[in-house]
Amino acid sequence: MGRIAGIRVGLHWSVAGIVVVIVFALAGYRFPAVYPGHSQIAYTVAGIAASGLLVCSLLGHELAHAVVARRNGVAVEGITLWLLGGVARLRDEARSPGADLRIAIVGPTASAALAVAFGALAWSAYVVGAPELVMAVLGYMTLLNLLLALFNLLPAAPLDGGRVLRAVLWRWRGDRYRAALWSARAGLGLSYLLVLGGIVQLIIESTAGLWWVLLGMFIAAAAMTEERQARAGAALAGIRVRDVMSHPVAAVDGNLTIEQFLRTAPSRSRTICPVLDPTGRIGGVIAGRDISAVPQPEWGTTALHRVARPTECIATAAPEEPLTALLPRLSEEAEGRVLVLAEDELVGIVAPSDISRAAEERGLHLPVPGASTAESGRPTPPPGWWYPGQPPR
Repeated sequence: MGRIAGIRVGLHWSVAGIVVVIVFALAGYRFPAVYPGHSQIAYTVAGIAASGLLVCSLLGHELAHAVVARRNGVAVEGITLWLLGGVARLRDEARSPGADLRIAIVGPTASAALAVAFGALAWSAYVVGAPELVMAVLGYMTLLNLLLALFNLLPAAPLDGGRVLRAVLWRWRGDRYRAALWSARAGLGLSYLLVLGGIVQLIIESTAGLWWVLLGMFIAAAAMTEERQARAGAALAGIRVRDVMSHPVAAVDGNLTIEQFLRTAPSRSRTICPVLDPTGRIGGVIAGRDISAVPQPEWGTTALHRVARPTECIATAAPEEPLTALLPRLSEEAEGRVLVLAEDELVGIVAPSDISRAAEERGLHLPVPGASTAESGRPTPPPGWWYPGQPPR
């Protein structure tokens, strides 16, 4: 979709599915039943308008999270809208309970504000005698934004209310990871209730129950992930990036062709490898998937710098950072690796296996994304929802 306020915004393909469902439900059933006497074209236009405004409302909710996160010193990778709503992907964790609370509470606040705004517009439309389908759409958006605000305030991860609960417990008990663990357990409890309620609805012949079952399953998956992450954070507390990073890191000349690179260092094609630019500085990284994207007949003429990914596209860290800060940064885009930079100089790389090893030394088996390997030796990409609330990409 582009950028809004400097924040990258994307649409997952599943958004098209929910738009179609909303248009079909409103234009085919709800609006004709409640507001009879209009043409099917009018109902369809009203349904499309409602679905579009809903997507914009979800975007406003997530933008509020992203903007406040940025103001509190938390880097934002972007926003993705998908089947069950949206998510603001934060690169780091909040540094204090207060920041955590502000980032969490602003989403429902934005939705409540939108509900008030749509309610005011609906009342104004009624006063001036606007067409009833216009009032219907505005009233529908008022209700949806109000429900979105209230549902997200439920004190259960990964909902915003779960983040609020985590922040409150963190401030009260002084232990961020124990607070996150309780929030995740509350999320599991909520997911069980949603699935059970959905099954009951399905039994009494209400297809709406399927939606609650799907939502409950998503919340359960995200809550279990948060629980694992909380346990990992507790196990890795006190460990710095420099304690686990692999070093020294040998970079390769970006002018080498792919064929020369594979001939001189075949094993390095299974991980990410720093690539030097013409000035002798790290200009990017290359991995097996980058090489595979080039037709084999062109390997002898294609220089590494032409296919290397820029370093700004890869997660980075400082040697003195807490290791727990890296967990949300492990990315499928870089085979789960994080570049360690000191004064813009590459001093190491942290792989998922490094984090798993550190956890195992403390008695915790930690399935870090990308830590498992396939028979080829290349890391297995993590699922898109690996970190709290993140949808498939």
